[in-house]
Amino acid sequence: MRTYGQYCPIARAVEIFADRWTPLIIREMLEGVCHFNELERGLPGISRSLLAERLRRLERAGVVERLAPPGGRAAEYHLTPAGQELRGVLDALGQWGGRWTFGDPEPEELDPTLLMWWMRRRIQRDRLPSRRVVAQFDFHGRRDGSYWLVMERAEVSVCLHHPGFTIDLLVTADIAAFYRVLFRRLTLAEALRTGLIELDGPRSLVRGFPTWWEWYPVPPPAAREAPMAGDSATQA
Repeated sequence: MRTYGQYCPIARAVEIFADRWTPLIIREMLEGVCHFNELERGLPGISRSLLAERLRRLERAGVVERLAPPGGRAAEYHLTPAGQELRGVLDALGQWGGRWTFGDPEPEELDPTLLMWWMRRRIQRDRLPSRRVVAQFDFHGRRDGSYWLVMERAEVSVCLHHPGFTIDLLVTADIAAFYRVLFRRLTLAEALRTGLIELDGPRSLVRGFPTWWEWYPVPPPAAREAPMAGDSATQA
């Protein structure tokens, strides 16, 4: 591990925390992800070898602990108390990013599989109907494709192929618009009104759909988007 060679708590902390992918690994673990394959799924672009190396480094630093459940089940990775304290750091980083760096998604950021994974964990299962609901998402725009959520109060699954169940709700959406809705840059009501997102199914499910999710709490952009002092727009 490269060090800054400085006796400073900030230097010591970023030596552990600020490696490429490390903050996102911790982000996933703070969301409750504890298995290697699930971590990899939430981090498209990371290699398995690099993920394993980062986890080992976090273990050595006392941020992550690796647990081997009995019965030969897959190992689990959990944040230690030191790792849990990083929630405040990531929350503050997210708030800063939302205010100063966050615009509409770039074309290369429109990953439908990752979008479905994020949507899965934003579902409030206690708000779902008592019966199983299968929703098909047909995305169009920069990235086309169909994806499915099989939603029950006990478990929600993402399917990349037709799950074999009857489709209860069809969601047709511009993928960029759905990203914007998820991160509260566009309201679902506005997306529905303008046709960027369409819902087709029983009225009870169409009405209930907006209530099933906890959208990401991204703050509004900061004053950086307003005219600067001395700008001609402020001189008029």
